[in-house]
Amino acid sequence: MSALATLAAALIATQAAQAPPQPTGAAIPQQRAAVERSERIMAEAQRRPGLLAQYLYMRDAYTGSTAVPFRLIFNQYLSWFQTWVGDYADARTTFTIAQTAQKGDSPSPLDGGYAATPAVEAITELARDRQAVFFNENHSNALTRTLTVQMLARLRALGFDHFAAETLYSTDKKLGERGYPTSASGFYTEEPVYAEMVRTALKLGYTVVAYEAESDAIADAREREQARNLIRRVLDKNPHARLVVNAGYAHIQEAGRYFDGKAMAQHFAQLSGIDPLTIEQTFMTPHAVARDDHPVYAAVIGPTHTDRPVVFRNAAGAAWSLRAEAYDVSVFFPQEVWRRGRPTWLALDGERLPYPVTSALCDNQYPCLVEARYANEPDEAIPADRVVFDPANDARNNRDRVRTSADAEPTAELYLRPDRYRISARSADNRVLGRRTAEVRTATAAKGS
Repeated sequence: MSALATLAAALIATQAAQAPPQPTGAAIPQQRAAVERSERIMAEAQRRPGLLAQYLYMRDAYTGSTAVPFRLIFNQYLSWFQTWVGDYADARTTFTIAQTAQKGDSPSPLDGGYAATPAVEAITELARDRQAVFFNENHSNALTRTLTVQMLARLRALGFDHFAAETLYSTDKKLGERGYPTSASGFYTEEPVYAEMVRTALKLGYTVVAYEAESDAIADAREREQARNLIRRVLDKNPHARLVVNAGYAHIQEAGRYFDGKAMAQHFAQLSGIDPLTIEQTFMTPHAVARDDHPVYAAVIGPTHTDRPVVFRNAAGAAWSLRAEAYDVSVFFPQEVWRRGRPTWLALDGERLPYPVTSALCDNQYPCLVEARYANEPDEAIPADRVVFDPANDARNNRDRVRTSADAEPTAELYLRPDRYRISARSADNRVLGRRTAEVRTATAAKGS
């Protein structure tokens, strides 16, 4: 399946699975035209040298058109690029899915004898006797990737040995040998938290597998092909393999209609005979505008007083799920906390530390993209974190807020594991403006080096 066809299918899947009812009549051709235009713009953007130039091209395309049908579609495309450059604040406002109550939603866990448990502990226990664990994510909200990164070590300790990600390209034959993703490894892995997910899986000894459909199949046929790829590339080679999967949105639902048929997880269970533990991570999340939060989330998250993802379980150990027929577990993410314009969930519950960087490397040339790569990885590797400095854009009060503070010069925080790094700054035409090395230690992270 081509990259653009895959993205179009993902976009339609997002809307069909979680957005309000789809338009009919005259609105349908407008929506299709908007998708085609968005794909053309993205293809043109990706011909630009360097990620910053690509992002700026996407941003300019957005500001250059006020057509509502176009923006309704293109917002999602732009949000992907915003996450890639580390602009998580604007990604969450550019594209958001309001979570409304649906018929059949479970009542609040607070009304049913459930108690909050740290998600990493609950999922570890629930996965102990399972052969497959499926996580989902919101492609525009990297918050929904953070718990999956944290779970990889615990699941590896239980004996899970294969990690499959929907976004990966099967054409990157050297991913396992290298130990880190590049732009040729996948689409959403351009975003640093997703790249860290893949990098972490490789470091822990997982066999990392791509399973996206490679034909032009869409809807049910695409879902079935994905499931078949998982079986052929993992279980046919080792029937006792234990599998962790990261997929988008409703690809992991276990019941209910999905497009013209079934979701990937339903096909997987039917074809393999394995019942995966399905972890839903896109419903119970905070939104930039509180009215977009699901009513259950709004009622639960305040009284719970949590600063980390939680799962609710009852006295018998059963986990609460918003849509229990479709998913085994619902994860509640805490309200977001922001420092210097960036979300603190980038710390991965303490696995990474905030490391201050200033715009000094930019040499007064803006916009400027600052990136931190592990010292033992080349420039082709997706960095551990990124941030854009762009004071002029901030002054225009545009959608893309710049990471500035009251300091003498613009300052942001990169979130990095204790390790050695190469920090670089690039201009909009992809020139290197400055480089330096850094070592992140617990004692030095708070003040930089």
